[in-house]
Amino acid sequence: DFPEEIIVARQQAPLVIGFGAGEFFCASDTPALVSHTRTVLSLENGELARLTSMGVEVYSFAGERLKKSPRILGWSPVLVEKQGFKHFMHKEIYEQPAVVRACLEAYLDSDWQPGNPNSPINLNLPKELCTDVEQISILACGTSWHASLIGKYLLEQLANIPTAVQYASEYRYAPAPLTPNTLTIGVTQSGETADTLAALGMEQQRRAGFTDKFRSRMLGITNRTESSIAHMMPHVINTHAGIEVGVAATKTFVTQLMAFYFLALDLAHQRQTISTERLAEIIAGLRQLPAEIEKFLEIQEQYVEELSHQFTETQDFIFLGRGINFPIALEGALKLKEISYIHAEGYPAGEMKHGPIALLDAKVPVVAIAMPGSVYEKVLSNAQEAKARDARLIGVTPKQGVAEADIFDHILPVPLVDELLSPIVTVIPLQLLAYHIAARRGLDVDQPRNLAKSVTVE
Repeated sequence: DFPEEIIVARQQAPLVIGFGAGEFFCASDTPALVSHTRTVLSLENGELARLTSMGVEVYSFAGERLKKSPRILGWSPVLVEKQGFKHFMHKEIYEQPAVVRACLEAYLDSDWQPGNPNSPINLNLPKELCTDVEQISILACGTSWHASLIGKYLLEQLANIPTAVQYASEYRYAPAPLTPNTLTIGVTQSGETADTLAALGMEQQRRAGFTDKFRSRMLGITNRTESSIAHMMPHVINTHAGIEVGVAATKTFVTQLMAFYFLALDLAHQRQTISTERLAEIIAGLRQLPAEIEKFLEIQEQYVEELSHQFTETQDFIFLGRGINFPIALEGALKLKEISYIHAEGYPAGEMKHGPIALLDAKVPVVAIAMPGSVYEKVLSNAQEAKARDARLIGVTPKQGVAEADIFDHILPVPLVDELLSPIVTVIPLQLLAYHIAARRGLDVDQPRNLAKSVTVE
């Protein structure tokens, strides 16, 4: 009966209205609108809008007319162009040095020097948020869950705070017992992940009646400061990744890691669990990361592309890592599954002999992440176990010494960095490997089947 108008309603799943020149739009996420308009209005739960050629009217579900003002996005339409790259994912892999620099500029005191008693990190968080924290609970899904596993490693090893990482979709139905002085962190690149938001909302309600030791301490880590998590959480760390169009997360994963490095270092400084010398060492290493990533992309991508041609017909992959790089094995496997549709699994390297080693034969390539440090020799030993089962072995390692040359069939040489910082560089070749295998197979890299950029349903 009303062919010239559209009615849209928001309840749980996000909804954004776009204001163009004599035209109006609705979408579930702002990147869909950037090429048409930068003027947008986000609806809240329980609101609906009427779009006609004359304009936009917003109402409550009770029918009350609401007055709301749109905002201007700080994004340029150029950001949603491929700029000479064949796919957005490829472009976004190459944007990682720039987004790491953006994080460093946003949160690291450029004038800080060893001996300065002040923290080199400024996350704009109130001191009382983390004062006397006895435990940290992290809620996330997918790639954000992998980033959170690395965050757990950093928070425990640097700041000495026991940390648990939960799948948000599971936590909703089996929450952990309430514990005193607990900081709850929600991690979502879009800020709209339905399970993560629901789990955080449930946690807020569980702690609402408590004060003092059991009071709610909440923090969000997101790439979208205008999103639902930013409205829900009293405090947010912006990851500064900019628009990411490719469904498979690349630069947003790396900037989530940067957020966890800064949070862990800041807490370690506050709690005096790290020496000034070690803090200065890590800060210096962080500052070098953008140049190291650029160097790798410039020198090694062609080799990764050539290597990918050998795996276009492969049906199974195994990724191995230990310590801080075990989550990178999970992330490398996920990237390959998401965009190439090849079955891949990530395992702690030491767990191979407890069952998964039965999967290995000449048809199953194994990618082993072997970075010099506390578990380096162990990973090489685990890789040798795979080699003995005729598996084709690919090493993500900084150099090709005698031992590595004897073990690995192929080496993806990454920069030699501090083991603590190595996830930032070890994930890059795995992103490229997944990308080139998928592109070689002629698949839609940016929009893989059955997947969405923002998972806004349970």
